[in-house]
Amino acid sequence: MAEFENFVECLEAKGVNVLVIEDSVVPLRPDAVFPNNWLSLHETGDVILYPMATPNRRSERRLDGIERLRAEFLVRDVIDLTKFEHEGKYLEGTGSIVFDHITRIAFACLSFRTDTTLLDLVCERVGYAPYSFRAVDRAGLEIYHTNVMMCIATEFAVICAECISSGSPAERLAESGREIVEITVDQMHDFAGNMLVVRDNLLLMSQRARCALREEQIRVLEKYCEILSPNIPTIETVGGGSVRCMIAENFLPKL
Repeated sequence: MAEFENFVECLEAKGVNVLVIEDSVVPLRPDAVFPNNWLSLHETGDVILYPMATPNRRSERRLDGIERLRAEFLVRDVIDLTKFEHEGKYLEGTGSIVFDHITRIAFACLSFRTDTTLLDLVCERVGYAPYSFRAVDRAGLEIYHTNVMMCIATEFAVICAECISSGSPAERLAESGREIVEITVDQMHDFAGNMLVVRDNLLLMSQRARCALREEQIRVLEKYCEILSPNIPTIETVGGGSVRCMIAENFLPKL
């Protein structure tokens, strides 16, 4: 909780508007600190609720949180994909999908948690083109969330190209004119791919991720953004996610 609250304070000090939805005591939601897996908020006014693979995470979906959003933002439609859990099909939000908001491409590393049928369905609804590929970690296992190995900003992209076993997302991103910063598999395991740019010029990553990067990589990133790197070792070690996972971006139109 201290790590979470410190991160919120750091964001607000940089002028980022943060809406924190307090968790309830019951039921127990050990991973509720990672809302990006169950929710995405789009400029069309669409709210998408995602099917998640782990049963104990499904109670994280908070309709009361959506009602809080309605007080300030236009919510045109709530697209509920959770019924696909009963079919064993999953798509875990912006963990599974990394949206390129410039070229309107939705990048997704395929795994048990990222179903191509659901990816196509989401892309059709929000007007993005799907781009799927496969990647494995240093143990040869499928990378289960795309956002641990890829970050897309306006002028650059960070990607762990050496873990990709099929597809060429780095080449596709380079075609858009972005500068590509490649990270190693070891850096990825230190959450160096789990980054997010907010407010156009503020790059968020954990202190662990920043320490894993080489100076030349940091210099490239700092050409485009100021880096904010909170220390969240407990969240990363116990929760298994990092800074990007802790944020559900809000693109809803303001009322």
